[in-house]
Parts: sequence; C-alpha cells; structure tokens
Amino acid sequence: MKKQLLELQNYLAENNYDLAYISDPSDINYFTGFYSDPIERILALIVFKDKDPFIFAPALEVDSVKKVGWENDVYGYLDHENPFKLIRQHIIDRNTDIKIWGIEKDSLSVDRFEAIRSQFPDAEFPGNISRYMENAKLIKTDEEISELIAAGNEADEAFEIAFNAIKEGRTEQDIVAEIEYGMMKKGVMEMSFDTIVQAGANAANPHGGPEKNPITRDELILFDLGTVHNGYISDASRTVAFGKPNEKAIDIYNVTLEAQLAAMEAAKPGITAAELDAVARDIITKAGYGEYFIHRLGHGMGTSEHEFPSIMEGNDMVLKPGMCFSIEPGIYIPNEAGVRIEDCVYITEDGCKPFTHTSKELKYIK
Repeated sequence: MKKQLLELQNYLAENNYDLAYISDPSDINYFTGFYSDPIERILALIVFKDKDPFIFAPALEVDSVKKVGWENDVYGYLDHENPFKLIRQHIIDRNTDIKIWGIEKDSLSVDRFEAIRSQFPDAEFPGNISRYMENAKLIKTDEEISELIAAGNEADEAFEIAFNAIKEGRTEQDIVAEIEYGMMKKGVMEMSFDTIVQAGANAANPHGGPEKNPITRDELILFDLGTVHNGYISDASRTVAFGKPNEKAIDIYNVTLEAQLAAMEAAKPGITAAELDAVARDIITKAGYGEYFIHRLGHGMGTSEHEFPSIMEGNDMVLKPGMCFSIEPGIYIPNEAGVRIEDCVYITEDGCKPFTHTSKELKYIK
C-alpha cells in the first residue's frame, strides 16, 4: 500500500475516524495514482482506519483504475444504479460498525453529503479532513518533484510553440489552438488549465481569457499555461512584446520582472509566506503600481494548480524544503496593459529552484 495511504490510515486511527470518504479527483490521484474527472458520476476512494481501502467508480472507469496498478478492490456501478446504496453495501461488507466519517468539506457537495447521510443515518461527520489533505500534500517527495520537473519542461516547450505562433492578424484564440495542437503532437494530451493568451488591454484582466479579436503590433502579449504529466501539473506565465510597445508598458514589465526575480531570490527555508509576498509587493508599490497588483504572490501546486499554501499577506507559515508554489507578481492597468511573470518553484535546503526555464528577459517579436 502506498505510503500516503498508510499515513492517512494512521491519521484516521489517531483521530477516532472509522473511515475517510475522498471524492476530490486530485486527492484520489495523490493517494492512488489514478486520475479522472467523473463529471456528474460518482468517483470515491474509501479509506478505513484498519482495513484495506477500495475505489468506487463508474463501470466505464474500472479497467482504467486497474491499469494504474491499484492493488486493492475497485467496484463499478452502472448509470441506472444508486451509487450510494452500493457504497453502503461495500462498506458494510467490510465492517458493520462504521459511524465516524471524515469527509472533504471543501469539495463534497451538499447533495452528495445528503445522499451519504441517507444511507448512513446514524453516521457522524465531526471534522473536515480537507485540512489533513492540504498538509499531507504540502511537502513533496523527490519522486513528486521529478514529475513536476517533467511537467515544467513541457511548459517550456509550450512557450516555444506559443511565441512562434504570434503573427499579425491572428487572434488570441488562434494562438491557443496552435499551442494545444502543438503539444498534442508532442504527446501531451492534457493542459493543466485552460490556456490563456491575452494581448494589450485584454491582459489587464488577470482572470480573463483569450478573445477572437486579432492581435495588433506594438503591444504586450501575456501567456499563462501548463501541462499535466503523470497527474502532476505545470503552471507558468510569460509576457512578450509584439513589435514595440510604449514606454509605460515596458516600464511595468521591468518592474514586474524585478519583483519576480527578487522573490525568487528570497524564497528559501525560514521566510514566511507573508514575508515573501511582501518582497515582491514592496517593489511594485515603490514603483507606483501597488494598486494594480491585485492578487496574492502565489499558490501551492502539485496534483492540481491551486493547492496549499497561499503565498500572501497574513499567512505566517514558514517555508520548508519540499514546498512547491508559484511566484507570479503582476501589474494590471485597466484599458492599457497587463503583465504577469510566473514560475512555480520548489524550496531546497538553501533556496528555491524553478520548474520552468524559459527566459524572462523581455522578448521582442517582430
């Protein structure tokens, strides 16, 4: 049984839980090596404190679970069957005295919680094991970091495709299509999130998306992308110049780069998440753009693009070796331009190392 599962069983026993019901696909992947988005269907990992776990999955996923090397039971269900009634029977077959449940309250829907409770009316749900999941995934193993390095290499390949795709008259959406098609031709079949390409003023919306408007010369173009490699993700951002953007656009690029490089240099064991955020934020603020840096400096990453911890003001968590997170300062001036420069990194014994290595010197594309 995987080390992660054994540690979860110990946690359950120490905290008086009879079982854990895990339904977040990225958490299931973390514990089992199997990832699937079941959409409206039910996919769950049931972990007991003192018995072997099992996976409950749509019937069409059962063979896929077995192919990843899952050595314990996997049970399937058909679309017309009541999945929670079947889960109840599989649990009872193992132990009739199940009462104390651990559930991921951050991700389990109310509807599905009520379905569980209808099958187990005497069950108790005293805590939120989402907090356990956060901390369990916080420090990456050497094996996990190797997977993240491989995903980072793929992101660098995607940037190369992206920059070569920039041509006057193409839309942001055209370029996204070329990036993703190019990666598929390399055998990378899944991006870690919807690829973002934003040009000029559109880049001032940090949670915007690619549009159909043709890109034009003399503006900045922001790329935010990542891939999935054996269940682990990459996430990186670069901003490039198409033609010759104006002096203000170049200035906000240079300030963002200074902030990003300073934070990369400061990221090491012993500094807190809040202190690291302040390193970048102070540079941007002193340059007069503080009001335009409107998000945290970074987020954790691993089997999903947003994990624990948040690198932000108010988080006094001390950084430790093996923590993985993004460093992504940005300046977003409405109706003008937006810049974000991002690498995900892992903390080493004396600093940090990035997963992506695409140059951050401002690239001018003719």
